[in-house]
Amino acid sequence: MSAPRPLRMAVPDGHAAAPTDDAGGAGAAGSPRHWSPTRALGRAVLVVGVLLFVAVLLRRTDLVVLAAPFALGAALGVWRRPGSLPALRIDVTAEVLSEGRPVHAVIGVGNPDSIGYDLVVVRTAASPWLRLPYADRPYITTVGGGETADVELTGHALRWGRLALGPARAWAVAADGLLVSDAAVAGHRELKVFPLTEGFDAVEAMPRAAGLVGGHRSRRPGEGGELAGVRMFAPGDRLRRIDWRVSLRTQELHVAATLSDRDAEVVLLLDVLFEAGHSGGINGARSVLDTTVRAAAAVAEHYLHAGDRVALLEYGFRARRLRAAGGRRQYLTVLEWLLDVSARHGAYEPSPAAFGLHTVSANALVVVLTPLLDTRAAAMVARFARAGRFVIAVDTLPPDLPMPAQEAFSTLAGRLWRLDRDNTIGQLREHGVPVVAWAGAGSLDEVLRGVSRMAGGARAVPR
Repeated sequence: MSAPRPLRMAVPDGHAAAPTDDAGGAGAAGSPRHWSPTRALGRAVLVVGVLLFVAVLLRRTDLVVLAAPFALGAALGVWRRPGSLPALRIDVTAEVLSEGRPVHAVIGVGNPDSIGYDLVVVRTAASPWLRLPYADRPYITTVGGGETADVELTGHALRWGRLALGPARAWAVAADGLLVSDAAVAGHRELKVFPLTEGFDAVEAMPRAAGLVGGHRSRRPGEGGELAGVRMFAPGDRLRRIDWRVSLRTQELHVAATLSDRDAEVVLLLDVLFEAGHSGGINGARSVLDTTVRAAAAVAEHYLHAGDRVALLEYGFRARRLRAAGGRRQYLTVLEWLLDVSARHGAYEPSPAAFGLHTVSANALVVVLTPLLDTRAAAMVARFARAGRFVIAVDTLPPDLPMPAQEAFSTLAGRLWRLDRDNTIGQLREHGVPVVAWAGAGSLDEVLRGVSRMAGGARAVPR
């Protein structure tokens, strides 16, 4: 059995078979026609026919003898053809991986018949974000009777999302190249490529901690690690809380009072109304959706690792949402949820009041990932701020977004558009919404400190 090798060739001559719908990889086993003649068989029949015609016309027996090997060879080859199509399958080493990780796939071609194939041509479709060598070219291999040949594909996943490998098709050539089989089809395999979480870290300051337990300091007394003062011993206090220095000095038992550690709820609101910029994969340029998805994954990973609860909302034409929860299971659910983020249109028409205020807790920190390309998104952010929610807007627009052309009119229109967008950002800041560009680790430190200081004071909530 020879190793498969890529070819720069088309499907064998004379192929006239239609692909089947069998996704299991066995082909059309119940089809009444498995094999089709190639041009080689047509030429053999033509040569035999011409020789016999001339032999009869000129009454020459030597031409009959000359035509006999062609006729017998073609008849013997057609008679000894295999009775079944090649069995085809697609296997992948890992169906769940991250951006930039290697992808290893195997296309297995089997011959369930005892008669071997002269050669098998294999071709597969692949997502453009799967960098596989020779994935756009046919592969050729020989498969003997009862044998199996493997076509190995090794590459990298360049971008997050649900990437498809397949469907694959295989055509077998038999009878010394006189017959070609119908296409055996193997269904596609879906690869879940999670976004690469950028290094993100933020201060532990949160506007308001509302849960019962967690890693953030609250203003309520309780069991925690932050010292709130010293008070007299009361029934129910633990002995390990006794402050012996103060007790010896005052001759009365005193205990150290602490503030409770509580968790917080973080709501990530993704603005996916429009896509802008060109995505170049993990090592190339970033589009709006690239920045949005990777930033959401990084922020969610940070706060879920800290023990907080994270919820996701999609502001777009589908209005998807993921309820707030914590733990590793929620982190995996967040990554799965982010795979379906897209700017495609749906049945839902977004508006500034798309998400009711009751869907976001009054104590939650709302992080809006938005390119601010639509006034509806800015109005939605301002609506949450006027309702008294703690809102932070993260600008996901690429700073080097190119203009469509370098003509004078387009350049002037681009400048006016950027001025209008800067005006929108200024209006949001007047509403008390900090707007910061995404820059990975430390992007939200300064604004979180400011929001935490604001949360410590009185807030005016409209009735």
